[in-house]
Parts: sequence; C-alpha cells; structure tokens
Amino acid sequence: MTTQEIIEVIKGLSVLELNDLVKACEEEFGVSAAAGVVVAAGAAAGAAEEKTEFDVELTSFGEKKMDVIKLAKNELGLGLKDAKAKVEAAPTIIKEAAAKDEAEALKAKFEEVGATITLK
Repeated sequence: MTTQEIIEVIKGLSVLELNDLVKACEEEFGVSAAAGVVVAAGAAAGAAEEKTEFDVELTSFGEKKMDVIKLAKNELGLGLKDAKAKVEAAPTIIKEAAAKDEAEALKAKFEEVGATITLK
C-alpha cells in the first residue's frame, strides 16, 4: 500500500474509528500522538531495545475524577489533598521509573476507573 492509499483510507474513517486507530498505534509502537513522533521511528527504536522502566503518565482522569483521586491516594501513598492536586494536574507523571510489571499494573487499575494512562 502506498502512503497516498493509506491517507485515503484514513480520510474515510469516522472520528471514533480514527480515535481507535490512534490509540492502537500508540499502544503498538509505544508512542504518543501528542508527542509528534513518527510511528515508524518508534517501531524501529522499540525493536532495538526493550525498556524495563517506565514513567506512568496520567493523561486524563476521565469522567470519574473522584474514583481516580481515591485510587491515586491509595496506590501512590498520597494524602487526599496531594492526590487531588496530582489528578487535576493531568497530564502528569504519577510514577517515575516504575518496573514494567508495576507500570502495567498501575495502568490497568487506573484505566479500570476510567482514566487514560500512557507508559513512557
């Protein structure tokens, strides 16, 4: 498929389909669309070396802010005021240099309550 053919297919997608495509590309290649990273470059870098530590970024708290604040309080060991401030500062790093398993577990827990998490 040529680049032009890919662009034509993308033009035909609905907003929801395009959003799903972007999320799938972000997960597949470990990049963020907001970062302006070329997807192919992300794939090449990921193939060369697998990361073992990740920064866990709260990209969005979603519609259940209070649930996300409670989870941040419990999972990050913060007081209520600090957890609220951290969540409302999204996008923000909530855990730096987390081991892969820990980062993935945090991501799953936060996504379960409606937050959007990006591993960097």
